Amino acid sequence: MDKDAFIYALPAFAVLMLIEWIADRRDPDRPANGISGRDTASNIATFALSRVAKPVLAQLLPFSAVVLAAALTPLSLAAGTWWVWLLGLVVTDFCYYWAHRADHRIRLLWTSHSVHHSSRFFNFSTAIRLPWAHPVAQQLRGLAWVPAALIGLPVWMIFALQSIGLLYQFPIHTQRVRTLPRPLEFVFNTPAHHRVHHGSNQPYLDKNYGGVFIVWDRLFGTFAAETEPIRYGLTKDIGTDNPLKLNYTELLDLVRDVRTATTWRSRLTYVFGPPGWTETPTPAQLPVPSPEPERAAAPV
Repeated sequence: MDKDAFIYALPAFAVLMLIEWIADRRDPDRPANGISGRDTASNIATFALSRVAKPVLAQLLPFSAVVLAAALTPLSLAAGTWWVWLLGLVVTDFCYYWAHRADHRIRLLWTSHSVHHSSRFFNFSTAIRLPWAHPVAQQLRGLAWVPAALIGLPVWMIFALQSIGLLYQFPIHTQRVRTLPRPLEFVFNTPAHHRVHHGSNQPYLDKNYGGVFIVWDRLFGTFAAETEPIRYGLTKDIGTDNPLKLNYTELLDLVRDVRTATTWRSRLTYVFGPPGWTETPTPAQLPVPSPEPERAAAPV
């Protein structure tokens, strides 16, 4: 997200988090996985570290595949036309869907994105629990927006619409809004849809990747409605509120798995395969043998 956009949004973020905190304290029926003081402090600290790390990484790794693609494409769309902004919003959100889906299906990207999912609580402060200093994963993830540059969208517009899309997602990190009118629920990402996305139990795992629009999930078979209680967090809880540990635990686990792998194919699969893949299958991953047919009794 653009640094200036975050700066302008910070007062609104703070006010919304305060209102949610007060409402939670006064609600006798508040959910147990709603708000935790330690978790909120960890979210804020992680956000602050990400704000410090981002400009440093921008200086060390100035390369952007989006900028390169924009320089090479012969196409050019004028930002002064209203329909270009509408097209840009749809296209960049479509790119976000695939980037977000890759976050969950490619373990190298998951080492970064898992930070955002590591909280066992779900509230406004969860929205700012963002990874920091994962340059390889972030550069690879950025490739998802190359098509937006290739069709002629200005680079600055792509980055601005990325920021708008992420700002949109802040208020949908809440349990206090149940559902919106059905037309909105059908087209847009809402609190109900995003709660599902943060679920670590079936039937919610790896669902609802959309940013602004939920129609991408409906089109590509990754949509799930909120139908039963949601367990937030990771499938395997990391058990810490330390910002440094929650930011790098998954990356260290990946490095360990690559080092102990016995073949290059396994090493590559650990890096580019889905999270949870193991070289040695767990009992749950082993195929269930088919029962042998009963043999007829031998004739006397």
